[in-house]
Amino acid sequence: MQGMRERLSGVFAPMTTPFRDERIDEKGLIANVEKMNATGLLGYFVLGTNGEYKALTIDERWKVLRTVVKRRGRDKVVMAGCGAESTYETLELVRKAAGLGAEMVSLLMPSFFAKKMTVEVMERYVREVADVSPVPMLLYNNPSVAGGVTIRLELLQRLAGHPRVVAIKDSSKDTWRDNLAAASGTFFVLAGSAAYFLDLLKAGGVGGVLSLANVFPAECASLHRDYVEGKQAETERLNATLVELNSKVSGSFGVAGVKAAMDLRGFCGGEPRRPHVGLKAEEREQIRTALETSSFGTR
Repeated sequence: MQGMRERLSGVFAPMTTPFRDERIDEKGLIANVEKMNATGLLGYFVLGTNGEYKALTIDERWKVLRTVVKRRGRDKVVMAGCGAESTYETLELVRKAAGLGAEMVSLLMPSFFAKKMTVEVMERYVREVADVSPVPMLLYNNPSVAGGVTIRLELLQRLAGHPRVVAIKDSSKDTWRDNLAAASGTFFVLAGSAAYFLDLLKAGGVGGVLSLANVFPAECASLHRDYVEGKQAETERLNATLVELNSKVSGSFGVAGVKAAMDLRGFCGGEPRRPHVGLKAEEREQIRTALETSSFGTR
């Protein structure tokens, strides 16, 4: 069996959820997974921010997870987002996700009562879930979608050594450098954005969960491979292109931008689920121009 470092060293696509007439487009999701299976991606992060998991019913979440687990390539790792507002519900979600085939789970911190989420409360939350989780856990730091609740180094140090708390996906440009101090032989740090993915690798991180991997899975995976193989010139050139595209796609337009770019690249993107809206015609053209003028193109 692979060690934990090997299971996290690479690029995960944080899968988007395609909709057709407000319902999950299962055929579109299957097509996306099967197309990504042919790339060097390490695996798939299901039911995260890009997956609009807060807009899915509980039954819909399990439908998405089942579909990805069933269709993923045999070499692909699946992790599932399971954070909830209560420890009780989180435990239920973790057990269910593991039972459906998720090999790892990810926890976004509770945030409804954000001011009450002290480091002590967060530590208890993580420990109580991790103590009984049947699979390894990643922490997910994304203050922008968690009411400002932020995972900082102090919390990681408090959790150091817990056998099931194995990594953090850090999607905050303000904390990832500090949180790298928690990296060890048993705890790993992954980038949550292509904007600083290469910088994180150079500083001791092992992988990334990159929204841009929904649009350019092969290219994102190649960046990690080239870096590991010591191909410095190729790595820097590829990174420059990915950073620029990340700024023009997800950086400027969020999930709606990622989905629009996926459509242009032959994936099934579609519109975000209401009440959120897709891009205006002129915004789609901005993304089309960004893709066409890059070295990757639209196909």
